[in-house]
Amino acid sequence: MEIFLIKLLQFILSISLLVLLHEGGHMLASKLFGVRVEKFFIFFDVSIGKWRGKLFSFKPKGGETEYGLGWLPLGGYCKISGMIDESMDTEQMKREPQPWEFRTKPAWQRLIIMVAGVFVNFVLALFIYSMIMFHWGESYIGMKDMSYGMKFNSEAKELGFRDGDILVGTNIREFRDFNVDVYRDLSKAEYAEVIRGGKRVRIDLPGNVNLLNMLKSTPKFVAPFTPAIVDTVLQKMPVAEGSTDSVATPAAQIGLAKNDKILSLNGKAIDSYNEFFNEIGRIEDQLMAVTTHRDSVNLRSVTLTVAKAGSDRVDTLKTMLTPDLKLGFAVPSLYKMYEANMTHISYGFLESFPAGVKYGWNVLAGYVSDMKYVFTADGAKSLGGFGAIGSLFPATWDWYMFWRMTAFLSIILAFMNILPIPALDGGHVLFLLYEIIARRKPSEKFMIRAEYAGIIILLLLMIVANLNDVLRWLGVM
Repeated sequence: MEIFLIKLLQFILSISLLVLLHEGGHMLASKLFGVRVEKFFIFFDVSIGKWRGKLFSFKPKGGETEYGLGWLPLGGYCKISGMIDESMDTEQMKREPQPWEFRTKPAWQRLIIMVAGVFVNFVLALFIYSMIMFHWGESYIGMKDMSYGMKFNSEAKELGFRDGDILVGTNIREFRDFNVDVYRDLSKAEYAEVIRGGKRVRIDLPGNVNLLNMLKSTPKFVAPFTPAIVDTVLQKMPVAEGSTDSVATPAAQIGLAKNDKILSLNGKAIDSYNEFFNEIGRIEDQLMAVTTHRDSVNLRSVTLTVAKAGSDRVDTLKTMLTPDLKLGFAVPSLYKMYEANMTHISYGFLESFPAGVKYGWNVLAGYVSDMKYVFTADGAKSLGGFGAIGSLFPATWDWYMFWRMTAFLSIILAFMNILPIPALDGGHVLFLLYEIIARRKPSEKFMIRAEYAGIIILLLLMIVANLNDVLRWLGVM
């Protein structure tokens, strides 16, 4: 429960900050051009019965804007006078246009007002990334320094890769470190280059490997090799989620210790933690088909062959995995394995801005290039709602990860909002561009219908994304 609350608080704080600044961009641009802003709310003040849905609100004396906090933490809004938006205030549009209203301003001013929120989110993301570079710098493990090499799945091996190969680049670029760009490049590259046996080897690629399959497959197309050596053993675990009572973990019960090496699981030879993790995945797949508790217990009962640290002894150990298929041990992290080869770059204040802008632009470019997969069946299943977004935050309060996630979400919010869907900023921008080119406004009747259509599209997308979260939680997807 504590982990859930930490993730939830980080999610709400991050989204609140992004919404505050996004809507603040719209409001400042509106004020700049003399357009009245009637309401500025963080979270939605959806009415329930006679309650107006406001946790609190205030209107400065002599001011024109009501500021407040709603109860529904799904975003926020800025209600601009004389604008057809999600508030669907059609009565206002029937009245005589006033000089302080959005609809009476020149198209170029309205265009600036509409793009202001997206602009603020994008600039905010670049600023956060720059400050991360300034405060924490960059630490990474160079690809060529990963002396253990990589593990590849059967699809990759059919293309010519071998376990232990060190990926160094493609015809697109040389790889600096292992990140999602490695998958993106491999999916569309004509060839890859690896270091094999001390020599640089070229592997021809088809140029159309499915990126989504590469990321979703178990085992993954490629992952850094991690030896199946125990680094730490968790001694105790809660009897049940939220319980204060604890029991020994399976790893502690069978006496696993630091530097023990796992040789096999249920008779299957294990040459790496990657292989161990894959075998656990197979057990998870089999559990999906069981119908009785006894069958579940039998599947979770496993036999390990372990080479004990500091001796020639090899033990055969029997234990039962936890219901979430854990043993209670951890292997060395990549940073620990390659600690001596870590590269750290520190940035001065002014130096941090080019580095932050470059990083943020790369994040945006990668996100945009991946959008094509959303329109496939597998891509639709991969959509995530509030649960999926919240789960991206760490289980402990980590300011570094919080700001990285906030910057990433700011880029997503900027990109999604500029999509040409009615009810989003991009929909309004589309109609304004039409007005500028055609020199006439779309009719108010059309705009209202388009706004309704956009709201329906967004609601359907939200339902699908959050339904996917529920199905994943239930283990159906």
